[in-house]
Amino acid sequence: MKQRATILCKRDREILFVRKPKAKWNLPGGKVEDGETPFEAALRELAEETGVLVPNLDFVAVYEGDKVVHHVFAIDVPKSTKASAQNEIADCKWLTWKELGERDLNPSIKGLVKAFGR
Repeated sequence: MKQRATILCKRDREILFVRKPKAKWNLPGGKVEDGETPFEAALRELAEETGVLVPNLDFVAVYEGDKVVHHVFAIDVPKSTKASAQNEIADCKWLTWKELGERDLNPSIKGLVKAFGR
């Protein structure tokens, strides 16, 4: 199975989501590269995709969904934290629970957010 570092980046009552061009909304994260720990991948992917730099992340769980093993990390950031689409990311948004229902989310991410996002 593919190994992915996935980050629940929370700000007040919002969660940060990213979207590649013409793709569904997803949590920041990506492939754990050879020689890299899931933690290192999570820090790298969050910075590469959103420009959000954090010193540390809390490990939450391992979550299996749709042929992918997610190493889930979380962080609460200050309300002043800004994120902007970087590299292959077309858009990033801070979304509330109410707004999640109005977005086209990746199905495995929908389950992951329900399990760990609150």
